[in-house]
Amino acid sequence: MIEIIAKSEPKISLKQHIEDGLSVWQNLQISFPAASDCAGKNNFWRLLWLSVVTHDLGKAHAEFQKVLHGESNDWRSQRHELFSLPFVKALSISEQDKIIVLRVVAAHHKTYQYLSKFIADNYGNDPTEFEEEFSKMNMDGAIQIAHSFEDGLISMSILAESPEKVIYGYEREKRHVTTGQQKEITDYFVLLLLMGAFHHCDHLSSAFVTDFDVLKEQSFQFLDRMEKDLTRKGFGLYYHQGAASKLQGNVILTAPTGSGKTETSMLWLRNQLSLQQGRVFYVLPFTASINAMFERLRDDEKGLGKDMVGMLHGNLNAYLYESFFEDAGNLKELKTQIKGLKQTFKNLQTPLKVITPFQLLKHLFGLKGFEKGIFEWAGGHFIFDEIHAYDPEVTAQIIVLLEYLTNRLQAKIFIMTATLPSFLKKRIGQAIGTFEEIKAEPTLYENFKRHRIKLQDGLLVESLNMIREDLKAEKSVLVVCNTVDYARHVYENLHSDYDSLLIHGRFVAKDRTIIERRLQKKPPQLLIGTQAIEVSLDIDYDTIYTEPAPLDALIQRFGRVNRKRLKTPCPCIVFKERNEKDKYIYSDALVQTTLEVLDEIERQNEGVIQEAELQGYIDRVYPGYDDEAQRKFDNIYELLTMSAKRLTPFMPSQEGEDDYYRQFDGIKVLPAFYEQEFKRLLDQFDFIGAEQLKVSIRKNWFARLINDSGLERKLHVIVPSNNPKIKPIDISYYRINKWYRPDTGLDFEKDEETEFVINSSEIIF
Repeated sequence: MIEIIAKSEPKISLKQHIEDGLSVWQNLQISFPAASDCAGKNNFWRLLWLSVVTHDLGKAHAEFQKVLHGESNDWRSQRHELFSLPFVKALSISEQDKIIVLRVVAAHHKTYQYLSKFIADNYGNDPTEFEEEFSKMNMDGAIQIAHSFEDGLISMSILAESPEKVIYGYEREKRHVTTGQQKEITDYFVLLLLMGAFHHCDHLSSAFVTDFDVLKEQSFQFLDRMEKDLTRKGFGLYYHQGAASKLQGNVILTAPTGSGKTETSMLWLRNQLSLQQGRVFYVLPFTASINAMFERLRDDEKGLGKDMVGMLHGNLNAYLYESFFEDAGNLKELKTQIKGLKQTFKNLQTPLKVITPFQLLKHLFGLKGFEKGIFEWAGGHFIFDEIHAYDPEVTAQIIVLLEYLTNRLQAKIFIMTATLPSFLKKRIGQAIGTFEEIKAEPTLYENFKRHRIKLQDGLLVESLNMIREDLKAEKSVLVVCNTVDYARHVYENLHSDYDSLLIHGRFVAKDRTIIERRLQKKPPQLLIGTQAIEVSLDIDYDTIYTEPAPLDALIQRFGRVNRKRLKTPCPCIVFKERNEKDKYIYSDALVQTTLEVLDEIERQNEGVIQEAELQGYIDRVYPGYDDEAQRKFDNIYELLTMSAKRLTPFMPSQEGEDDYYRQFDGIKVLPAFYEQEFKRLLDQFDFIGAEQLKVSIRKNWFARLINDSGLERKLHVIVPSNNPKIKPIDISYYRINKWYRPDTGLDFEKDEETEFVINSSEIIF
């Protein structure tokens, strides 16, 4: 009998493809034991097994086999999954279960909307046409393959019935739901999770990935080594660390910055995984903190190990490009490494992902592949670090996510913070339901006397001599401004005399990655930046000069000073006067209340921050959202709650996708400074490297600059070869004609005056 193949490049038999899918199926049961309970279906895994075995039997169509063998054919771009459906109908299972498997198999490539139109266009005029096409199936071969997995699996006669009942039936049911004629699609959550699980089986097996890791007890040996090292030095675990290691279920932890909260979350995680497996998501708000946490957790000695940890964020290409650029033998090898790692991080190969909330939230908006993403949450463990850092709109989305995870998917949540307002902690508690609250011991707070407040009259930018005096005394100094322009002004006045570095949000991806890497290796004596410094950069400075900001932001800034508590309380100088652009960033009320609190600390405690009292101070500054912030929170909460309710298996939401991307305000443009380098990389087909030379600007700046020639739309033509049959490739981009330098970033106030020919590999910070 002629072998039936499933794929041509590389050639793989249908039987082998199904076997690979079942290997994934086997591993899914180990990695996601809660999935069946979440779906509310006792035979969930059996239905998935049936879906995997039958999904590609339609590829036994004679004309499709000709396509795969590169022979002339009369396939006419039909849908092989539709020819699989008669085999599903011949299974000896209940009608209800049969409908579930039919719906999954039918939709494993295309949406029902697409399939409805396809059936109408191809088989609608003649009911016998599908029967005629099905008669071209290699029936004996397909049945033999099915029976090789379970004898007698297809025990009923196979009828060449048109697929329209399956497709149109689901379409009608979906319309009834959306028009309010019924509450939910039949077996709604079973279908959602089953389709997600099936896609993992199909996609991983197609990529020849049939096995993937889970975190085991031995994965956490670094915690044992940490505890032994502490004992050897005469110390032990903090109270909150020991408490977390014993708790089961949801936890909200409050502890000072620098008190081992990450290790605390890992101790909690180890205990959860001893009870039930599930994927782990370590959620952070910023790229820099994600990169740092990724490297920390994947360390083979001090973390879980490099094969256990992946990460996902919007600038992943830039990170991977810089990580492998020097070691790659050539561009092709570099691209292969980046592509391979990205796929590893996206699929199930790494049991823990360090991730932004947006990579999770996109599934609740119904973006393509949302079923696959939501299945990965089943019985999962979610660690939220720096949860204080989000604005009201993102916080509202996280609240909806927490409700969905705990109500639908038996997820366990670990929230950790140093500065979370009580009103927000209460709202998060409501979202996750039952939870244990852990607070660091009072004695620990007493030992964490690290910072001494000093309020200073005037503007920071007018007091640079104070900073110079500290630098001359060989102190390491941190300077934080609220705007890029003021941070750049400070840098330009001080950098020539001292080892210094500037960090903010207006660097191209390549330069930003270089800056972050330098900070990790050897921080300079003088670091100047914006709110980017508030993220979890592992730096430890002697003093800080900062413009006024809300208390929670200032506490995060202070956390980069005397971080290791090796010194007496270090000075934190906060200027009272605000620059004229601050009003666009922070409200007057928040800043004014913060200054009042700081004045009280300076007068009552000789300026030394008593960290045990921070919660009370935070609650004074943030008794609740103001009216405008509350309105934004409520609107987004309602929007995403409705979006989550509208999720329809097999049907990505265009409306949800529009809503999701609408919240991102950045547009990537190319500084004129890098244009020649950009073209050179494009000509070498280094599209990833070229993309790293762009910077993201807000839409309002884009609109302003495009109208006054500050931005130009440009076109670069790549000629692949001298072969006239190969068409040139047109690459369009926006060039911004504003001043840019690798050490200072983009300056909207200054025009670029010179044409540059820059080789980025020669740039030295």
